[in-house]
Amino acid sequence: MHFSNRQIQIIEMATNRIDKYGIQELTIKNLANDLELSEAALYRHFSSKNEILMGILSYFIVGMKVKVNTIISNELKSPTDVLKELFNNQLNTFVKNPAIVSVIFSEGIFQFNNDLSNKLNEMMDLMHVNISGVIKKGQEDGSFSKMLSPSVTTTMIMGSMRMVVLKWKLSGNKSNLVKDGQTMLNGILKMLKK
Repeated sequence: MHFSNRQIQIIEMATNRIDKYGIQELTIKNLANDLELSEAALYRHFSSKNEILMGILSYFIVGMKVKVNTIISNELKSPTDVLKELFNNQLNTFVKNPAIVSVIFSEGIFQFNNDLSNKLNEMMDLMHVNISGVIKKGQEDGSFSKMLSPSVTTTMIMGSMRMVVLKWKLSGNKSNLVKDGQTMLNGILKMLKK
């Protein structure tokens, strides 16, 4: 998916507005005011609030896919190192752009909109499939225990990391997300070792 520079500006401003004021304050009128545009000018780039929300998720997913594919494709790294790099990358992305966490973790945004729910599922599936693949590789090369399936292990890791991110968000981004995430992942990796 390709976004124009103006669409990226709108996506970033909408993300920041959601982070600051909540989803209920993301209106075309408010967003147009933030951008010092007319509502008509904003509608030339996105036809609705939902299209803006889809844009936010799509824009984030495109960037995430590129980074994940780059990390996963490195055959020289051990499964443990790949998992560490995947999560360090994701956590650092959140630290650099904390507003995106407000969108991704805002269940109210997705609850009654199938298109948005499907887009969020696409993002979660992307991570789940890639992490499961790394876990499977680690089980096959003897790095990780086969006690749990790759899918169950992945769900445990992703759920634990979600909790770390949520805790960071609720602290007002005051805790050290990367350090806390690394600590959590290192603990899980110890449990996975044979």
